[in-house]
Amino acid sequence: MPHPRLSRFATAATTATITATAALALTGPIAAATPAATATPTAPAAPSDVAIGSPSVTAPIPLLPRPSDHLTVTVSSSGKAAKDGTYELYCHPARGTHTDARGACDKLDSLTRWGKDAFAGVPKDSKCTMQYGGPITARVTGTWAGRPVNAQFKRTDGCEIGRWDRFVPVLPAVTS
Repeated sequence: MPHPRLSRFATAATTATITATAALALTGPIAAATPAATATPTAPAAPSDVAIGSPSVTAPIPLLPRPSDHLTVTVSSSGKAAKDGTYELYCHPARGTHTDARGACDKLDSLTRWGKDAFAGVPKDSKCTMQYGGPITARVTGTWAGRPVNAQFKRTDGCEIGRWDRFVPVLPAVTS
């Protein structure tokens, strides 16, 4: 096992070499011809802010833990007791009382786009087919990608049915 001081000095020597090379590059070819510019340090000094036995100065910064995304999904009026109810969904990592937490989290990740609201409703000026998908409704509340969520889902026309179907398995699959 290498001595802790050797790795610290190696880091300091590498830093000194890079600094000297950068200084030569910044001063140009005329200054590089002078003896002072071509001199190399004989013994690199240890950085004064590094204690003996401390980790290397170039150690990577640890990643901060990502807060968990949490949604509450409430489904009602499906006509099937197994689909109705309130489910908790946590993502990153996937868990909760949702029947398919991993699939739901994967679906939400695929729908998430920078600067776009994945849970946005159907635009008011949309032209939608006049079909009825049943009385089932769902409400999704909580936090997703650092933003608050409060979305209503229904199947009252073609646009709403399409929106619902994009969110399966977050919302239960429904056959009209």
